[in-house]
Amino acid sequence: MEREARAFWIRSPGKSEIRTTALPAPGPDDVLVRTAFSGVSRGTETLVFRGAVPASQHELMRAPFQEGEFPGPVKYGYLNAGVVEQGPSGLLGRSVFCLYPHQTRYVVPADAVRPVPDGVPLERAVLAGTVETAVNALWDAAPLVGDRIAVVGGGMVGCAVAGVLAGFPGAAVQLVDIDPSRADIAARFGARFASPDTAEGDCDLVVHASATEAGLARSLELLAPDGEVVELSWYGDRRVGVPLGEYFHSRRLTVRGSQVGTLPARRARRGFAARTALALRLLAAPAFDALITGESAFEDLPEVMAALAAGELPALCHRIRY
Repeated sequence: MEREARAFWIRSPGKSEIRTTALPAPGPDDVLVRTAFSGVSRGTETLVFRGAVPASQHELMRAPFQEGEFPGPVKYGYLNAGVVEQGPSGLLGRSVFCLYPHQTRYVVPADAVRPVPDGVPLERAVLAGTVETAVNALWDAAPLVGDRIAVVGGGMVGCAVAGVLAGFPGAAVQLVDIDPSRADIAARFGARFASPDTAEGDCDLVVHASATEAGLARSLELLAPDGEVVELSWYGDRRVGVPLGEYFHSRRLTVRGSQVGTLPARRARRGFAARTALALRLLAAPAFDALITGESAFEDLPEVMAALAAGELPALCHRIRY
């Protein structure tokens, strides 16, 4: 059996390449997976590509199967969908999702992969990590039936949050972004779209995912008294100002962080495996295909990543085909 694979590596900030790597022999509790598709999580992965991960966050930002260290050389990524070529009988031949970097084939423990449900195309399954982030955010936010909710920032994560929230009973959900093209995505999920200027206020909950200071300020402005902003943005090494004047104290507003690597205390009993399985079930909805806004061949990934980081290639999730 072939014992080599090809993997995407960041050599140093802004420089990347495809490398050949040796594969270990799978043990009795391992699986060998052939990658069919991977996804570039544009916000986080371009931040890593630019070398903008703060030194204080090097350990916290590690991907589950990362090799190397920030800022480089490093093999980084976490949206991978493929087929099990070798492993336990219950997984052999199954389509699976794994939090693995961009690599043609890989060996991991069998409990690191999650079977893709029959109703979810493998092409869409690369979104499982992003929808998992949305699930965790809503476990943190704990919306109530009938809440008025705004999602500020229509990037990959913000759109995934809006997509999950749109199915919440009685909730009035609006996706807020400066890009009017996001209106089509909101409509596919059954959510309302608004620009920052036209967004409806008096919200019980705002999920902020724009990674901008202006977006965070607008999120606070949209809250009703005793409302809460759940902050999903990852700012890397940038400092941002939080407007704590005006209505912040008089309305008793709250800003709280949500981090996908940590489970909320009351949901910890469900575990990461259960969260990923839930994300995969949610991906049975075809509307999530709207989050995939481009596709390229694996061999072109160094050029694609540079273009994404430079803003020359706009994308939510850019899918990589193997």
